[in-house]
Amino acid sequence: MHIDILTLFPEMTEAVAEYSILGRAQKSGVITVNSINIRDFTKDRHKKTDEAPYGGGAGMIMTAQPVFDALRSVNAEKSRILYMSPKGRIIDRDVLSSLASEQRLVFLCGHYEGIDQRIIDYWNPEELSIGDYILTGGELAALVIIDALSRMIPGVLGNEDSVMGESVYSGLLEYPQYTRPREYEGMTVPDVLLSGDHENVGLWQYRRSLEETRDIRPDMWNSYLKKAESLDLSRKELEILADVSGDESFRPLSGRKKKKKKASAPLT
Repeated sequence: MHIDILTLFPEMTEAVAEYSILGRAQKSGVITVNSINIRDFTKDRHKKTDEAPYGGGAGMIMTAQPVFDALRSVNAEKSRILYMSPKGRIIDRDVLSSLASEQRLVFLCGHYEGIDQRIIDYWNPEELSIGDYILTGGELAALVIIDALSRMIPGVLGNEDSVMGESVYSGLLEYPQYTRPREYEGMTVPDVLLSGDHENVGLWQYRRSLEETRDIRPDMWNSYLKKAESLDLSRKELEILADVSGDESFRPLSGRKKKKKKASAPLT
């Protein structure tokens, strides 16, 4: 995948893209991230890329000309163009999966109070957001999206199964994890994780994921319960789900608790 990032601050995006998983993915040739300085395309002799908005208002607006020329320089008309905007769709698994299937992406990072509307009208970019809050510019949002979608591209992580098993994508938050030493400041690792019994370890992890999701993310918990019947859960997993949710309908029939019959009133 080839990714172009159009920005006024290429140093920001270059610094992040060179490290960790993104850096390794670039070295292996799976991903190419190219940062383009929009300021290089302005025709203003002072390298100015912003103007006050017509009609008044606070702040400055990025002008159309340098952005148009920067987009044309990367043949953006042949790519999927993404504009980081607080008005955009908030990214989720579906958005990221769709982006990860593309061969070319162009990220347009706005700054100041936004960009000239004619850029949006002409180029028709998809507007995306990483949350309901305002950032100084689109660079950080673009990097968040690039990092997240890159994990879905074959060859980036090495183990493709690990992606869908991660927190959130699986529908549940991740279970607690531990490493050496076995005891630290009086706190010990749960015995089940040291047992070597892979089935019991897996069941413990499933129970803890359920409990974490139920207690921390009620929205995810409710979504998981709605789709739980369609999941390929084992009998033991269903028992655990019934215990954690308090919903006996999940429990296999033979294991359901029988309701006590009410005692009949004595005859008088």
